[in-house]
Amino acid sequence: MELVWGSKDFVIAGQPYQGFPILLWDSMESCTQANLFFRHYLLRGEIGSKESWPNTGRALYDFFSFLQAHDLDWRDVDRGEAKSLVAAYRDYCLVTCGLARNTTRQRLTYICKFYEFALGKGWVRRLPFGHEERIVPRETGFLEHVDASGGKALVNNVMPRSDKPLPKYLSMSQTKSLLSMAGNPHHRIMIQLALRTGLRRNELATFPMAYVVDPDKTGGTERNLRICLDPFDGSGMETKGNKARDILVSRKFMAELYRYVTKLRGERASLSKDQKALFLNHLGEPYGSNGKSLNRIIVETGKRAGIEVHAHMLRHTYATHTLVNLQRYPQQGLDPLVFLRRQLGHSSIQTTMIYLHLVNEMADEAVLAYDDELNEMAGAM
Repeated sequence: MELVWGSKDFVIAGQPYQGFPILLWDSMESCTQANLFFRHYLLRGEIGSKESWPNTGRALYDFFSFLQAHDLDWRDVDRGEAKSLVAAYRDYCLVTCGLARNTTRQRLTYICKFYEFALGKGWVRRLPFGHEERIVPRETGFLEHVDASGGKALVNNVMPRSDKPLPKYLSMSQTKSLLSMAGNPHHRIMIQLALRTGLRRNELATFPMAYVVDPDKTGGTERNLRICLDPFDGSGMETKGNKARDILVSRKFMAELYRYVTKLRGERASLSKDQKALFLNHLGEPYGSNGKSLNRIIVETGKRAGIEVHAHMLRHTYATHTLVNLQRYPQQGLDPLVFLRRQLGHSSIQTTMIYLHLVNEMADEAVLAYDDELNEMAGAM
């Protein structure tokens, strides 16, 4: 098998798709079914981001290579073996290759989507996997309304159980240390924007200067200003899945952003012409839209502060501390988790619920610390 990537001359329906995955047999003929799936799934189906192209391509390439090496046909879904083709590949990933469960799950997700597409096309008679009903623990408290399934869910039976450690976040003291080590004002305001909004790294890299306004000229008395992150408004904004969403930015921080635009950004903007992005590098050019350069800046700033941190951890930090404050100071008619989901741009509230576990963990630690203090006091008497 060969996996190649479309060049700038690779065109589908009149549009160039540079970097698009293309799977070829050893004879260099097209692996037609896989390539039709790529077009369906990545261009017209559920995926709206180029970031998924490499992972999807490599997953199908590795699966087909595995089958080829073992002289197996991907269409043989009734092979009469104890393990289906997909289950055999799962065990190959976990046991032979020693891959992490989450990595294996990601690969299997794309492979199962391929088989669902193949079934719809009539290329296979049935799926080489099934589904089983499992009991899912239900959250309590103000989250009860989001669980209408009775705690049950249908789960793909070839998927290994997910390994989801709680996301890491910075304490307030670590946050202060990180900002104190950001001596470069361009880097510091970028880190502040991440900490105050929970933007993803590609959203930070493409955040448009046009979204920054003088808060004194907006009218109204609200403490927060609403900004619509719209990938189709011509500003250059990029969001996950090209989905527009509104975020809130405090008037006070918007004033800081406005001062940055009027007082500091010009020194970099003068090195190039008509750059739409708010943040520019030392050459006056926008950072790569994948945000990797911004992530390196955050990692290096963290090293100077003695903190292991990356861009997505700032998103976790925003989410965790925001949820704590919303629960501590509840607002009438505002569901903390629903608000946070909208701010972060999560497709499902189940994704946002992970931060509830972090908040509960923080509460447990606070209770234990209080108990320890009481024990020390009792021992001193």
